[in-house]
Amino acid sequence: MISQMDSSDWPVIDALPSYGRGRELPGKRHQSLIFGSNLTDVIITGANGTIDGQGAIWWDWFHNHTLNYTRPPLVELMYSTRVVISNLTFTNSPFWNIHPVYCSQVLVQHLTILAPISSPNTDGIDPDSSTNVCIEDCYIRNGDDIVVIKSGWDEYGISFAHPSSNISIRNITGQTRNSAGIALGSEMSGGISDVRAEGIRIVNSVHGIRIKTAPGRGGYVKNVYVADVSLENVSIAIRITGNYGEHPDENYNKNALPTISNITIKNIVGVNISVAGMLQGIQGDPFSNICLSNVSLSVRSTNPWNCSLVEGYSNSVLPEICEQLRTSPGPGQVCYDGNSYPAAAAQPQSPQKSSASRLLNPFLYISWFLCR
Repeated sequence: MISQMDSSDWPVIDALPSYGRGRELPGKRHQSLIFGSNLTDVIITGANGTIDGQGAIWWDWFHNHTLNYTRPPLVELMYSTRVVISNLTFTNSPFWNIHPVYCSQVLVQHLTILAPISSPNTDGIDPDSSTNVCIEDCYIRNGDDIVVIKSGWDEYGISFAHPSSNISIRNITGQTRNSAGIALGSEMSGGISDVRAEGIRIVNSVHGIRIKTAPGRGGYVKNVYVADVSLENVSIAIRITGNYGEHPDENYNKNALPTISNITIKNIVGVNISVAGMLQGIQGDPFSNICLSNVSLSVRSTNPWNCSLVEGYSNSVLPEICEQLRTSPGPGQVCYDGNSYPAAAAQPQSPQKSSASRLLNPFLYISWFLCR
């Protein structure tokens, strides 16, 4: 499938209510190439067939400031349940690639997503204000975040109040010149919680793991567990940013401070890393219970860690971590272990099935606790 290159062939639709405007420009936005809303039981799949967004002309319009509306993703599904996107190659998206928003029970697997590493904002997979999402076994090389979780922007996300939760990410390999392998935010005003990412390999990239937020966002990022990550030739291995300051308009509440807590990062190995970590909270709003363990990074910088306004613990971290996180957890001090899921996750499980088996009958097996 090859998209049209004339912008008039891409319909213009309303802004997402949790964003209040187009992500790039005030007002409306272009509809994605593959679009649906209020759907149930959706399968988008193929024998590794290719969907080409022919995004180069859109990237030129972006760089030349000649866009009339925010660029379109390749795939966007809204308010939909039981969605499978699998066994396809997506190339040259004008904007984000895969964007399930206000969705639940989403399985994304066996995708290849490609765009030039210089292409602007070509995020790979962006679950947004969505729940019970499994992303697995994908290769992504693009110009922005490889997998990024979102949940609305400033006052619009706070008001819409639709969080992203119960998200599993595993077996992802990728490269991005401009951003992160696994990212949360910066649009996180509806809240992000109960995220588990494992088996991640990131090469030749700016960031390995990143959380992005700012005053005015409100919301929260909590109960995040990232483990078994391999990094090679990455500028900053771990970054938590409290000053990512893009806002939709001047009406955001500067006193709406985000809560960042219960973040566990463990079993991380990195070679040819420039800086181990930059962990920077917000004045009057320190980020809490940040736990790092079994981290081994080969770092070029003589100042490997930069930490401010963060609290937490560490164990077996090399190079030695900043003083704020240098204490091991004591009695009553517990790092998030990745297993504190809602009650639904504790229900009896059917026998574990392979990815191939799940695809034969995807709606039978598409659930958060079977994607774990």
